[in-house]
Amino acid sequence: MYHDITMRLFFALLLLASQLSAAGFRAGLARVNITPDGPIWLSGYASRNKASEGVYQELFAKALALEDSKGYRVVIVSIDLIGIPRALADEVAARVQKEHALERSRLLLNASHTHTGPVVRSNLITMWDLSQGDLDRINGYGRDLADKLVKVTADALQDLAPAKLAFGEGKVSFAINRREPTPTGIKLGLNPKGPVDHAVPVIEVRAADGKLRGIVFGYACHNTTLGGDIYQVGGDYAGKAQAVLEEKHAGAAAMFLMLCGGDANPNPRGQMMHVNDHGTALAGEVSRVLGTKLSPLSPRLRSAFQVTDLPFAVHTREQFEKEATDKNLARARRAQLMLKAYDDRTPVTRVPYPVQAIRFDKSLTILALGGEVVVDYDLRAKREYPKERLIVAGYSNDVMCYIPSKRVLEEGGYEPDTSMIYYAQPGPFAPEVEQVVMDTVRQVMSRVGAKFAEP
Repeated sequence: MYHDITMRLFFALLLLASQLSAAGFRAGLARVNITPDGPIWLSGYASRNKASEGVYQELFAKALALEDSKGYRVVIVSIDLIGIPRALADEVAARVQKEHALERSRLLLNASHTHTGPVVRSNLITMWDLSQGDLDRINGYGRDLADKLVKVTADALQDLAPAKLAFGEGKVSFAINRREPTPTGIKLGLNPKGPVDHAVPVIEVRAADGKLRGIVFGYACHNTTLGGDIYQVGGDYAGKAQAVLEEKHAGAAAMFLMLCGGDANPNPRGQMMHVNDHGTALAGEVSRVLGTKLSPLSPRLRSAFQVTDLPFAVHTREQFEKEATDKNLARARRAQLMLKAYDDRTPVTRVPYPVQAIRFDKSLTILALGGEVVVDYDLRAKREYPKERLIVAGYSNDVMCYIPSKRVLEEGGYEPDTSMIYYAQPGPFAPEVEQVVMDTVRQVMSRVGAKFAEP
């Protein structure tokens, strides 16, 4: 009897050891509902003039925790919101590090940039004239959100189990460059000749027995299928795609990463039917990729995180004194903030900018950039690292404003100029902004072992 029990235990341990060896990774997944409880101002469109009215789709934060064969851990969190401001990201990261010994480079926070999600603390706050009651609800939502992001990270870490990861890539074509050239300059419209990246990267997470547990996918397109006339809460095309995938692949968590879609819009757009069409098309392509032969990801993780400063173009107190009387209330609100900074002898001359990389040995690297990154950065990174499989995400760890390339900055228009009013930034960046970003990208990529090659 004793001998039989001992032998059964021995063989069980052998089986477990073989599963761990075959899987290489351990993975954990968790989710938390972050749908606001009651009316709240929705973010993304200055034309809105009241709080939300109902919900067309619930919002979620989802976490994927990974541990490699050496015990190195990272956590990727996808969030159905317009963006996460730096103060909130820093708070969550500090709490996670204190409670779970997960250093900053190992936590990636990515926002889907849905324009039918709530205002998040100070992000885009100059867009509207908000009452104290509105601000109280926004701040209360932000406090609750921080708690939930810490908890979903902890829950994913608690869920770690042997897993296999693999990568594939598909393509959908509903994104279109929105920077339309006109005789009077660049306007927001349709530019079929403008740069886009239609790639749909897909990471599958399977249990050691082959069961699908998680799907991480992305696309470089603004989550703006619906316009400012919509007052219901929801996740737009990205939320729809996640819902369709989770219905088709029961038991698996679907996580959307917003890529470098700062200058791309869905086309067509404006109606709920377009949300359904784009979301269904994206989910269908992800499912197709899951049915193909994917490339296994190596169970060795590395990560790096660095904050640099992006310089703004020179500005003066006098220009904001003039702007403070502007009939455009958003301009006037921005001017008041800039004048206060001048009064405090701390004029805003630069903004902190986070760059992060998570590398799966030599098999895949996720490069995560802060802000609303235009597609030029995605395309340039892929040119400069031609031997790397790359997922280049924007909207990660902080969404402080648009991040224009040198080309976009020189062309002007909404992204490099007008949008800065709503982000309460002093104005356009200095001409060297792209080079500063890419210099930091190279430093971070070098730290995770990626090899740079001249384009």
